[in-house]
Amino acid sequence: MVKGEVYSLYDTVEMKKSHPCGRKNKLFQIVRLGADVKIRCLACGRTIMMDRDHFDSSVRKKVASNEVLLKIEGQ
Repeated sequence: MVKGEVYSLYDTVEMKKSHPCGRKNKLFQIVRLGADVKIRCLACGRTIMMDRDHFDSSVRKKVASNEVLLKIEGQ
């Protein structure tokens, strides 16, 4: 668990466990943030919805931040 980490929309995170799609992928993209968090597997494209506490305890680290994408959408 990464304490004090601030997540934003479309950030790429590495989870502790891989997605059971069979590709041994641990990378997910954040699609929705709030009390619930929705993440998308970068290998198969399926989405998973979990509560914020479970997400915070399951994430290992933030791999990439997509602040540039959010600035482009805001224009």
